[in-house]
Amino acid sequence: MLLALYLIAITAEAMTAALAAGRRDMDWIGVCIIACVTALGGGSVRDVLLGHYPLTWVMHPEYLWITAAAALLTALAAPVMRHLHRLFLLLDALGLVVFTVIGCQVALGMQLPITVVLVSGMITGCAGGVLRDVLCNDIPLLLRKELYASVSVVTGGLFIGSQHFGANLNASMVGAMLVGLVFRLLALRFNWQMPKFVYRDEWR
Repeated sequence: MLLALYLIAITAEAMTAALAAGRRDMDWIGVCIIACVTALGGGSVRDVLLGHYPLTWVMHPEYLWITAAAALLTALAAPVMRHLHRLFLLLDALGLVVFTVIGCQVALGMQLPITVVLVSGMITGCAGGVLRDVLCNDIPLLLRKELYASVSVVTGGLFIGSQHFGANLNASMVGAMLVGLVFRLLALRFNWQMPKFVYRDEWR
């Protein structure tokens, strides 16, 4: 089940990344690169930081083909994609929680401290989007007021907590992902935001 959700997640992330690349007038190679970096970058950053080798896309190079194909399909069908905005928001939220749980599982399998496990989940869920935004010259969504990283932390925390208390692995994954998904969708629906720090230098 988790593998199927992962494939759906990387496909969806690749498609949203392709649209972001299109807004920056990138060529088709650039579109594919942005898509692969977005879909697979979070896991790659996690693996490099944790020394977890081989990287996912090195072990499964077919993931590169899947993400590139999704990006090219999006480029070809771009006029239709604009009508699927809500679907993409749902799939992006699904990708966030799926990547988070996978990142936590990897760190748990390495028997790392709980704090590192939680950070591993957040990096896996969020780093790909950060790389996309940086390459597209946007302020990363992670640093803006939207509830994004906080959703990842809640999802990871629920998964880690349920595992700590001996819950069934599949039940822990499904429960944490459902709560995280609903949290993210409610945040989008009702425009929930993190508090902002606003500072103006009045001495000038």
